[in-house]
Amino acid sequence: MGIIAIAWPGVTILALVILFAVYAFMDAGIEAARAFGSGSAGPVFGHLLLALVDVAAGIIAIAWPGPTALVLVIVVAAWAFVGGFAELFAAFQSGETAGTRAFFILAGLVSIAFGIVLAARPGVGAVTLTLLFGLYSMIYGVSLTMLGIQGRSAGKTLASVTSHASHAA
Repeated sequence: MGIIAIAWPGVTILALVILFAVYAFMDAGIEAARAFGSGSAGPVFGHLLLALVDVAAGIIAIAWPGPTALVLVIVVAAWAFVGGFAELFAAFQSGETAGTRAFFILAGLVSIAFGIVLAARPGVGAVTLTLLFGLYSMIYGVSLTMLGIQGRSAGKTLASVTSHASHAA
């Protein structure tokens, strides 16, 4: 998955937009089910309204994938920006050690900078997010493979220790 994301970022962006559309349609179904499972009129109207918004979002995502990808990048930028300020705020809470405080400040500043860069150039940001996703997927896949190899060798070692212990008894 990571190699595909790095090799074909445009296709990966389109796949993420389609995944968002599928999510929107699934959420519309869930909201419709909640609407008809509610006992009073107020929640029915609210859930049906949310279902209609979800259907509209899914249709827009499929009809206009390019602008949808840019909007998704702007949402990620806003999330990074707000999250960065939350981390800065957390850094100055009482009781934090100096190391924790420095980590929160650094992470907050990086998140804010990332949000600003994404918001300033959302087209480039979409490709960048795709490449970061691909890189993350590759690193995560390699680490899981290594963990599996270590787990398998640990299992063989444990089995040999157990068999030696049973023969000694």
